[in-house]
Amino acid sequence: MHVINQLLCSAVCPSNSHLNKETELHDLLKPISDHIHEIQNFRERNRGSSFFNHLSAVSESIPALGWIAVTQRPGPYVKEMNDAATFYTNRVLKDYKETDRRHVDWVRSYLSIWTEMQSFIKQHHTTGLAWSKSGPIAPSSLFDPPAAPSAPCPPPPPGPPPVFTDDDPLPQTGSAGAQHSALFAQLNQGMDITKGLKRVSDDQKTHKNPNLRTHGTPTKNKAPGAVSSQKAAVQKRPPLLELEGKKWRVEYFEQKHDLIIEETELKQVVYVFSCNNSTLQIKGKINSIIVDNCKKLGLVFENVVGIVEIINSKAIQLQVLGAVPTISINKTEGCQVYLSKDSLNCDIVSAKSSEMNIMVPEGDDDYREFPVPEQFKTVWDGSKLVTEPTEIAG
Repeated sequence: MHVINQLLCSAVCPSNSHLNKETELHDLLKPISDHIHEIQNFRERNRGSSFFNHLSAVSESIPALGWIAVTQRPGPYVKEMNDAATFYTNRVLKDYKETDRRHVDWVRSYLSIWTEMQSFIKQHHTTGLAWSKSGPIAPSSLFDPPAAPSAPCPPPPPGPPPVFTDDDPLPQTGSAGAQHSALFAQLNQGMDITKGLKRVSDDQKTHKNPNLRTHGTPTKNKAPGAVSSQKAAVQKRPPLLELEGKKWRVEYFEQKHDLIIEETELKQVVYVFSCNNSTLQIKGKINSIIVDNCKKLGLVFENVVGIVEIINSKAIQLQVLGAVPTISINKTEGCQVYLSKDSLNCDIVSAKSSEMNIMVPEGDDDYREFPVPEQFKTVWDGSKLVTEPTEIAG
């Protein structure tokens, strides 16, 4: 927060009005990008944490701090990040609103960061980071820790009080979140990205030194096998099926079609992550099921008192033998849901998904297939928006 405070002070306060050519914006933003990198990496490292939804809410929305680099209307960009966080904070509220008020307070406090930041941007930087028109050039030591209190500048919204702790080890580098953050940091360089290029002398240019055309380029390229060797070095994580507290963890199974969870309790949840071409059967009655980042997974369960969620997955087949109140399908390509007679009244909620089909029982062994609409038409009826499914003729 010190970095953002100092940068906003330089933008708003007349005493630090604008950046000179020696002070590059991407250098000033580097500490922010580094922190975003660490936060997203930490979330990827702790997918099995009981606070995974909390971590995801922070990880998905923390790029909002990069609004400083958005040249036109950064407010909507922050709102988009806030919406990404809301997807996961809604899960937190669903899990804890009846059991632990601290989680509810944390959600409200955290989301208020981005709503207040939107208000701040709308008031001071509607069309982008606005520098004062008068005052001296910002010093190169802008981000050095202040030696003494200075005149107050409009501060960004305060962070929420720490509520939860997690003693897991530090994150590893090289994850998808880390690569995303590295790309974000490069984009922040803007026009200064070319400053990292090496100067090519005349004797290295083929049009000024014809001899190079027969001898190849003077620069050394990486061996073709370097990339493949790096990919080969990535080790697959061992499969896992175990009960951790009240959570069943089913992770990293490949071509395993005899997975069974038998000894279940009402308060237990099942979290299925990164399982491919496998089948899982869950017996008894449990609280909820989450299927995340799976491909070609078959899931058969008896009774769920909460919700069954399918997210970030492909080619999922789900069969209900008993009852379930809600099935949620998000960011999924291909999902077939086989309902039982006891689950015909369940709610099926979908978002950003395709190729969804609901199989309704007819008779003893027959099913009738109903596709879930993917395209909608919205019209204004004079007082409100009306949305209804539509089909493409053809």
